[in-house]
Amino acid sequence: MFLALNSVLLSGRMHWPEFARLAARVGYPGTDVMLDAAMQAGAPATNDLLEQLHIKPAVLDFPVEFRKDEKAFRDSVPKLSKAAQFAAAIHCPRMITWIMPSSTTPKAELRALYKQRFAESARILAESDVRLGLEFLGPLHLRKQFPYEFIWKMPEMLEFAKECGPNVGLLLDSWHWHLAGATTQDILNAGRERIVHVHFNDAPDLPPDQIRDDHRLLPGEGVINLTGFLKALQTIGYTDALSVEVFGRLKDVPPEEAARMGLEASLRVFRKAGVPEG
Repeated sequence: MFLALNSVLLSGRMHWPEFARLAARVGYPGTDVMLDAAMQAGAPATNDLLEQLHIKPAVLDFPVEFRKDEKAFRDSVPKLSKAAQFAAAIHCPRMITWIMPSSTTPKAELRALYKQRFAESARILAESDVRLGLEFLGPLHLRKQFPYEFIWKMPEMLEFAKECGPNVGLLLDSWHWHLAGATTQDILNAGRERIVHVHFNDAPDLPPDQIRDDHRLLPGEGVINLTGFLKALQTIGYTDALSVEVFGRLKDVPPEEAARMGLEASLRVFRKAGVPEG
């Protein structure tokens, strides 16, 4: 496993390729890749940049608009094949997206629609051997934001992912894992094949109705069982990135200092857990 810089940690204040250069300068072994900017530069230039920086690509965002109407979805699908080819060319065959845990559409109807859209997308990604990770969201306020509850528990999202295709799994975020009441056994049950990518952060000790998604803590500052989380990932043989994704906590801290604080906090948790960081 290795740590990667995520743009949320910097409140989106750095852009590609300076973002990757900052990650390397601070000491991250990996970096999330900003799809549009990196694709514009091209795969050869992106590979050259990563090689020069001695840094590994962690993950790319899924470029398909699946949340809106059919036209928006259809208009965005043609982008996917080129994006998947780019992901494969830079040796980063992983894409991720998140799914709201509530909706204005009844659950059964939305589930059927999303399954069709993700299955179609997964077939395109499979042509380039790219995997897709779906993120379940745990905070109560998001589950209650719209009239109809949607998938928010880890086992249910895992089952949904499996239905969407053999190359579809989970984006596992320690924050949502904790707030959705998931366990280390859920990680073991998912296995290496279905954990596509991981986000790393911590949560305050507050009642569920006081938790807000954009008020996260650095790893080790809160109450999440990050030792168990890391050991479970180690047990299943996870060897890809953990992106340090902390909303809000460092928004007033200069980007380089924020990046360094995220790395140092994460490394302390790795050491406490006795898990080597690659």
